[in-house]
Amino acid sequence: MPASVCVYCGSRDGRDPVYAHAAEATGRMLATHGWGLVYGAGDVGLMGRVARAHQAAGGRALGVIPGHLFPREVARQDLDRLVVTETMHERKKVMFMNADAIVVLPGGAGSLDEFFEVLTWRQIGLHAKPIYLLNVGGYWEPLRALLDHVVAESFAEPSLNSFVTFVPDVEALGAALRTSLS
Repeated sequence: MPASVCVYCGSRDGRDPVYAHAAEATGRMLATHGWGLVYGAGDVGLMGRVARAHQAAGGRALGVIPGHLFPREVARQDLDRLVVTETMHERKKVMFMNADAIVVLPGGAGSLDEFFEVLTWRQIGLHAKPIYLLNVGGYWEPLRALLDHVVAESFAEPSLNSFVTFVPDVEALGAALRTSLS
């Protein structure tokens, strides 16, 4: 069975057009490699861009959305599989359990929540799935500094930083995924 990649990203496009371009390129890249997309099922913002590009390139997508977000995130109805959950916690679990790797594109509080949950799970040994931050336009540099600060202040072991790989662009992301998913 082909690998699947969970993509966390914004339900908005963000200020810089580079984010939207990276989201579309990520969707195409995943499909080109035959990897399935697992994402939040929305058809808005970067989420929608990743999914539309992925499907247009022939990829198979699993969307997971809690019922209360249907109107806000405009759930895509033409996905290969759509799972409707009762809660956000259930959504995150279903997305994680159906993926072989995690990719985080630019996003807001929801993307950060998803990232920190899978990072925490990795830190306490609940999984060994690779976690990639697509640092397009340097978006995640403040997060990198925060993680370094957490380690420097002894609130986490230095190994924390080894659980996250920052990649500068979609090409580097594809190369990293090829290595980890082979």
